[in-house]
Amino acid sequence: MIVIDKTIGAVFREQAAQHGTQDFMIYPDRGLRFSWNEFEQRSEALAKGLLQLGLRRGDHLGVWARNVPDWLTLFFATAQIGVVLITVNTSYKSHELAYVLKQSDMKALAIVDGFRDVSYVDTVYALIPELRQCPRGMLVNSEFPHLKHVLFMGQEKHRGMYSMPELFQMGDQCSDAFLRDVRDSLDCDDVVNIQYTSGTTGFPKGVMLTHRNILNNGFHIGERQQFTDADRVCLPVPLFHCFGIVLGVMATLTHGGTLVMVETFDPLVTLAAVQKEKCTALYGVPTMFNTELNHPMFSMFDLSSLRTGIMAGSPCPIEIMKRVIKDMHCDQITIAYGLTEASPVITQTSTEDSIERRVSTVGRQLPGMEVKIVDPETGETLGTNQEGELCCRGYNVMKGYYNMPEATATVIDAEGWLHSGDLATVDEHGYYRITGRSKDIIIRGGENISPREIEEFLHTMPGILDVQVAGVPDERYGEVVAAFIIRKDGSDITEADVRDFSRTRIARYKVPKYVFFIQEFPLTANGKIQKYKLRELACRELGLDVAGTITAEG
Repeated sequence: MIVIDKTIGAVFREQAAQHGTQDFMIYPDRGLRFSWNEFEQRSEALAKGLLQLGLRRGDHLGVWARNVPDWLTLFFATAQIGVVLITVNTSYKSHELAYVLKQSDMKALAIVDGFRDVSYVDTVYALIPELRQCPRGMLVNSEFPHLKHVLFMGQEKHRGMYSMPELFQMGDQCSDAFLRDVRDSLDCDDVVNIQYTSGTTGFPKGVMLTHRNILNNGFHIGERQQFTDADRVCLPVPLFHCFGIVLGVMATLTHGGTLVMVETFDPLVTLAAVQKEKCTALYGVPTMFNTELNHPMFSMFDLSSLRTGIMAGSPCPIEIMKRVIKDMHCDQITIAYGLTEASPVITQTSTEDSIERRVSTVGRQLPGMEVKIVDPETGETLGTNQEGELCCRGYNVMKGYYNMPEATATVIDAEGWLHSGDLATVDEHGYYRITGRSKDIIIRGGENISPREIEEFLHTMPGILDVQVAGVPDERYGEVVAAFIIRKDGSDITEADVRDFSRTRIARYKVPKYVFFIQEFPLTANGKIQKYKLRELACRELGLDVAGTITAEG
């Protein structure tokens, strides 16, 4: 089995030496393309600019941006100098950004203008008013004591922020020799990326991933799709998720292929990108594929170049899979399962697997790791077709949650096994099926949502005495958020009030789609709230099937 014991920068330089003038990254809608050589030069220039700014190995730099071209420039620049890149969800609002800024000990934050209804520039100024007065690089804010720099990923100049052209100019003052010395000091077991993921313990936790973690996972993900340097991967999924940066970028990097980028998912832009660049692979969650297939202009596009790709994030309905194979020509499309803490993919189908296996299983384990099913109560390893918790161990297990040793110890046991919290079975041929979840979490279209995080947030709303949050089945997203609220005496808050309060403060995907006002929560004999009964209540009220939904890659 191939094991990559190198840094991301070292692998990129090797691939650039081999594929120099070949396309590395393309933005078809912008008419923008970089060869491997051109992107190597650009990322090195930015790496020197960051060094000149004073960033050093182990410092944390956050990226709050859509899939703009310099997202990846920053990723590869930080990887070359040992700066840890923190991914910030594009849907976050001020409440969530403040948490990540503080919890991650972020030293620099790079932003774009905004996303949808959120102005990132205004949000940052509101959180950090000192930014308008402090000299650049000398920011002092008691709420975020580590933060010293804000970078704007564009040409425009904003008070207190460095623009990208300025950073590239600063790089001219840094020597190539200094960059090489820094590069040579790095190790493949250094943390290169921290991804924030929601769990059951309230606010998101920062998953520390190393060069070794994501390079090797990306390589084997690409192998399952039979990638070569001739593959052109259309990537409309966000880079702030492992789906984008590992399944997409690392799988392409390790095979010398080409990335065809979509800045923000749009079915027409995606279909046009596939046709224009003759993409061989397409990524997305089932809802993305479904939106593309059902677009009124779908038949106008030539997708015959497609061969493979990955569908993940939620279960794939068999009819969508059939249409992806037949109408999109992706007869070798694969399904992947995993979690951020596992870098992220644990199991994946292969290009040769039958349709039945691709919709009823999440494939076989990837090489280089151990996977077992255990009894959640006793920890005993179970046999074929016995349901238990899926656990894995190997190169792919995260280094831990940033600054959360106790939380780390709850998911990685003393023997190094990562406990997924997902219930599964494995058949006699090694194919895994995800059958349920042993942890309290909502997965909406591939986004992990912590019920407790939303509960804690809603407790800050006037008029709410108590609240519980649970997932409710949804045909499009798999699950959506439902809030069950007990009002304070005299309160007359409405469903609209709850949603309006939430929309301006938390990410859109976390805002409760359904709000139910109740008098009391259903309890067990020992006083524990029975969330499954709240879910059943919602399903009865809405006329929905109570059957649960299972994630295919969280």
